[in-house]
Amino acid sequence: MEASENTIEATRQENVSRILDAAERLFKHYGYTKTNVADIARDLGMSPANIYRFFSSKADIHQALANRMLDGSYQMALANAKRPVSATERLHDHVLQQHRLTLETMLDEKKVHEMVVIAIEQQWPVIQQHLDRLRLLIADLIREGIDAGEFREQNPLLAAENFMSCMVKLCHPMLIADCLLERQIGQPEDLVEFGLRALK
Repeated sequence: MEASENTIEATRQENVSRILDAAERLFKHYGYTKTNVADIARDLGMSPANIYRFFSSKADIHQALANRMLDGSYQMALANAKRPVSATERLHDHVLQQHRLTLETMLDEKKVHEMVVIAIEQQWPVIQQHLDRLRLLIADLIREGIDAGEFREQNPLLAAENFMSCMVKLCHPMLIADCLLERQIGQPEDLVEFGLRALK
């Protein structure tokens, strides 16, 4: 019985992945607003009703895509946090990695940026959950830095909140897009160094 249930779940996950892959491909090519569930179904050679067996709406598909994209971002941050180097170096690299990822995956492709803006404007839970996970990860890095004598004694969670607020200009897709239109004196590295000095 258990083997049968595992097979059914594996098949379900395979179908979900196929739908998300097709949706991501179409959203990137035509844009989120110009793509509907019928387009996704047609691309997969199935009926819209079959899509609705797995997702209740296009917005539901979009949220699942956002969750997959953000999980990739978190896994990268987690891998960086586990590196055997100083907390200072890991925090420094974390911000610049997230900045680079945002530029590459969310801004270089304008139609992906459209998807991200909609998710942020509608305040989807997946966005808040992602930020909460990052905040805890950064708090752990700051705690390690305090224990190692790199940072002064302070509340790690509050410090993480403040550090993220300082770095938001480098990691928030809408703010980055606006900043690219402005002439900047400082570089991303300058802002990261400024934030790190505040922890010491």
